[in-house]
Amino acid sequence: MGKDTKKSMEERLLLPEKRSKEGREGIAQTWREFTQEAKRLAYIAGPMVVTTTALNLLLVISNMMVGHLGELALSSSAIAISLCNVTGISLLNGMASALETLCGQAYGAQQYRKVGNQTYGAMFSLILVALVVSLVWINMEKLLILIGQDPIIAHEAGQFTLWLIPTIFAYATFQPLSRYLQVQSITIPMLVSSCVTLLLHIPLCWLLVFKSGLRNLGGALAVGISYWLNAIFLILYVKNSPACAKTRVPISIELFQGIGEFVRFAIPSAMMICLQWWSYEIVILLSGLLSNPRLETSVLSVCLTTIGTLYSIPYGLSAAASTRVSNELGAGRPQAARIAAYSVMILAIIELFIVSGTLFATRHIFGYSFSNEREVVDYVSNMAPLVCLSVIIDGLQGVLSGVARGCGWQHIGASVNLAALYLCGVPVAAILGYWLQLKARGLWIGIQAGAILQTVLLSLVTSCTNWEKQARQARERVFEERSAEENTLALA
Repeated sequence: MGKDTKKSMEERLLLPEKRSKEGREGIAQTWREFTQEAKRLAYIAGPMVVTTTALNLLLVISNMMVGHLGELALSSSAIAISLCNVTGISLLNGMASALETLCGQAYGAQQYRKVGNQTYGAMFSLILVALVVSLVWINMEKLLILIGQDPIIAHEAGQFTLWLIPTIFAYATFQPLSRYLQVQSITIPMLVSSCVTLLLHIPLCWLLVFKSGLRNLGGALAVGISYWLNAIFLILYVKNSPACAKTRVPISIELFQGIGEFVRFAIPSAMMICLQWWSYEIVILLSGLLSNPRLETSVLSVCLTTIGTLYSIPYGLSAAASTRVSNELGAGRPQAARIAAYSVMILAIIELFIVSGTLFATRHIFGYSFSNEREVVDYVSNMAPLVCLSVIIDGLQGVLSGVARGCGWQHIGASVNLAALYLCGVPVAAILGYWLQLKARGLWIGIQAGAILQTVLLSLVTSCTNWEKQARQARERVFEERSAEENTLALA
């Protein structure tokens, strides 16, 4: 009995030390898991950041060169690009993001043939949508006049949009290809292709804007040519690279069998992304109704272009998040998917504070990149603190949206965006901008109020995610669709 009592006392004395050791081991294990996952995310996100930045710079460079033709050229091209984003680019981008769920989970489940067929089906669908969008773009001048824009700006913007029509078909081809490579973590070819395209775009745009006599129309034409070059580069790579051998399939009637499933995910995916994009474009359009519309529109277009360019970094992390989460869920590994989701959030927070701090430090300089007008530059400098806040908020919601795409709950994301941005953000922006006479600053503050609510809601949804259930649903989705395809082929 004495020995037992002595042993019990020794165990009690050693218990805190044992717990401390277990705690240290748990922390070390967590750190190892985070480090390994961070490396995987960086391998995908790094090239995607460069790729997205290069693609965004195609429009930015065109806008910058056109802006040096004068305030009218800058404001009209900004309006044209905003409307093109609203009516076409955002729609195709949103629909294509459905592949991050479908192809990402199929690749994780090693259903490689489905990855290729879903990509073909998406490309076919997006080209049909692009045909409809081009009809809207042809009538852009009439649409702008109808919503009350200045007739001179509307005419110039309408002409700019006509010359952007080739871009929409290039975009419809490029987006499925980029998602096809992304879900397989094949990101280096996209990096090389986008960088080569950007290097070619700079002299091409300069020649078309300043030397060809096309002036602002040359900027639109340069964008279309560059997007087609990028799409062609990716087509050649996918067709000939051994890295795509497992998922590369011949074009066949199977591509039509996956269109129904693609559309089911593409519609909420498009709503989720379009509602996000449209909120900012609505702010740009509202600025055109303020007094001195050329100044207000020019300033907000510079701010929007700035955060759009900087958004490429969280977008790269978002792409990495959707890829890692969808792959792990498709493979039936819910714990790994959860680790990927939380790891990417930590990386995003670190990155966003660094970027926003750098932007604030250069607030008196970056306005000159878009305009020589002192009034525009000073106005942009005053807006800089709000833009820095926008960088942080939009970056966080972008990464959370990537997790949503990886899981396949875009319908929840669409509902969140609708409630936060359109029941809160846009009304508050209109009240501050018009009623309280805060003009561009009020419009921007209002839309950021909606963005903050959006980020909070997406964070709550992510924190409450049942990862085991998501993995089970992903496996069921992939293999049920696979069985349906096999039955169809057997009957044929």
